[in-house]
Amino acid sequence: MTAKCSLIAARKNGTMLENAELSESGTMEKYFDINENGNSIKCKLYCNQPRGIESAVIACHGFCGSKESAFHRMFAEKLLGKEKRSAVLCFDWPCHGGDVKKKLSLGLCEEYLDIVIRYARASLGAQKLFCIASSFGGYMTLVYLHRRGSPYEKIALRCPALPMHAVTKSSLLSAEDLEKLARGKDVPVGFEKKINITPAFLAELEANDVTGWDYSDYMDDILILHGTKDEVVPPENTCAFAHENAMTYLAVEKADHQFKDPQLSALAVADIIRFFGS
Repeated sequence: MTAKCSLIAARKNGTMLENAELSESGTMEKYFDINENGNSIKCKLYCNQPRGIESAVIACHGFCGSKESAFHRMFAEKLLGKEKRSAVLCFDWPCHGGDVKKKLSLGLCEEYLDIVIRYARASLGAQKLFCIASSFGGYMTLVYLHRRGSPYEKIALRCPALPMHAVTKSSLLSAEDLEKLARGKDVPVGFEKKINITPAFLAELEANDVTGWDYSDYMDDILILHGTKDEVVPPENTCAFAHENAMTYLAVEKADHQFKDPQLSALAVADIIRFFGS
């Protein structure tokens, strides 16, 4: 439960952080939109104060998730308890959460991420950027790195969905769904909000298999954490990917895909914060 506590609006580099609220931990939470190129990206910012932000963590949620990720909230509260001039910037991918787009594509996801990254630098004034990404968010982070390079100091990937096209077919789609896609029809997936998977999007995932790309240039900057009880993404996939690219890999015993156990989430959050500070 968030404690209602209106704060005086503060302007930082043209950004108005108003009608913010304080969580029970004392962290400021602010909802706002980034409007650019016909997009309206729904965001949630965690910070201690709107002025003097020196570093920002871009938080990328998983497929069918949203900026309200409980894991990212825990991470933000723990990080901001230690780093007073940091911020955590969460956002909704296209078609997810509060986003109003109807068609999902990798190009649009990449555009959203790029807009959020530029916003963190130009409007929040962050000198250093970090990234925490889960599942599909981890996959999209790797797509972005391959195409545009890394804007981040350090990156933490929790249960990245690798390879994404195979995970989509095995965990999100039924045999009936795959048959419909083969006939050129869209398939809605998800729980509270349905997200349409189109034949074109599935083809994009197959054509952009990050496990076949070289990330050795970023080997010192990426931490991968994966639960040994992940029921969505086989841990051996990410372990092999990390090994091939000489990345740090941490197996989290008994953790599932969503890290529902708060104690295991807390351990993972501590590992990530420690990695970011190294």
